[in-house]
Amino acid sequence: MPNDLRIVFMGTPDFAVGVLKQMVEAGKNIVGIITAPDKPAGRGRKLMASAVKEYAVSQNLKILQPTNLKDESFLKELRDLNANLQVVVAFRMLPKAVWQMPELGTFNLHASLLPQYRGAAPINWAIINNEDKTGVTTFFIDEKIDTGNIIANREVSIENKETAETLHDKLMETGSELVLETLQLIEKGIAAPKPQPQSDTLKEAPKLTPKNTQIDWTKSGKEIDAFIRGLSPYPVAWSTLYNNKEELKTKIYTADFEKTNHNFKTGTIQTSKKELKAACLDGYINIKELQLPGKRKMDVSSLLNGYSFEEDSKFM
Repeated sequence: MPNDLRIVFMGTPDFAVGVLKQMVEAGKNIVGIITAPDKPAGRGRKLMASAVKEYAVSQNLKILQPTNLKDESFLKELRDLNANLQVVVAFRMLPKAVWQMPELGTFNLHASLLPQYRGAAPINWAIINNEDKTGVTTFFIDEKIDTGNIIANREVSIENKETAETLHDKLMETGSELVLETLQLIEKGIAAPKPQPQSDTLKEAPKLTPKNTQIDWTKSGKEIDAFIRGLSPYPVAWSTLYNNKEELKTKIYTADFEKTNHNFKTGTIQTSKKELKAACLDGYINIKELQLPGKRKMDVSSLLNGYSFEEDSKFM
C-alpha cells in the first residue's frame, strides 16, 4: 500500500542544501527541519546560521535547532511533528530515540559506495587515495556509524584533476537524484534494503584534523598531488615553510606534479621568477596557489613579486 510521506529532514552544510532543495522542488511534504544551532563566526564572532537553516527560512519550513538530541523537550517537539520518515544528509550521529521514532524509519545519504569510506570525510579520502570512482548510497540508520541496510546507490567517476570541491558538487547532484528515487521506493512500499556487502579491505574516511592534513614530502608526486586536490578548497593541505629563519604554517590550495629525477632532499624549494617548486620523492610539486599565515590566498606569481626565498628554504 502506498505511503503518504510526512518527512523530517536533518542536515547542516551546503551538501545537504542541494538535496533539500531538490526535495522541496519535487513537492515533497517536509514537516520539519533539524539543523545545527547558530554558531559564532568571523572576526566579530557574529552568530551565523547553517546553510540548511538559511534555505529552510527562505522556504518557510519549520526549523528545530537542538543542542542535545536526547533532550526530552526536543524529543517531544520531534514527536509532535508527526513525521513517518526522516531523511538525514551530512548531520551528526543520532541517538536511537531519534532514528527509530518514525514508522517508516530514518535513512541517510552517504557520499561513498558503502561499505567503503564510512566516516566523516568520504569525498576527501576518495580523492586522497587516488580512487577512480566513488558514489552515493542511501541506507537505513542503525546503531553503528554508516553500517545500516542499503536501499540504493549510484556510482560516480573521479576525474584526473578532480578536487574535493568539484567532486562535492557532482555527488550532491547525484545524491539529490538518489534521495528522490529512494523516497519514491518508500512511498510505493517497494524499498528492499539489503545488508552491506562484506569486504576484507575497508577504507575509512576519518574526520580531517590538523595532523592528517599535513603534507608528507617523502611521498610520491602522484600521492602528494592527490592529497592537495583532496583537501581543496577545504580544509586545505598544509606544510611548515622554513624560510628566513622562520617557520610558517602554509596552506597549499593548488599544485601540479612534475615527474623528473633530481638530487635534492624532499621538501627543498626551487624558485624562479614565476615558479615555486618543492622536491618530492620522484620529481617536483609545482605550487600554484598558497596562503601564508595572516595573508590572503594568492597565486605564486603574485607572491613572488614581493616575497623572497632564501637558498636553504624548504617545506617540512
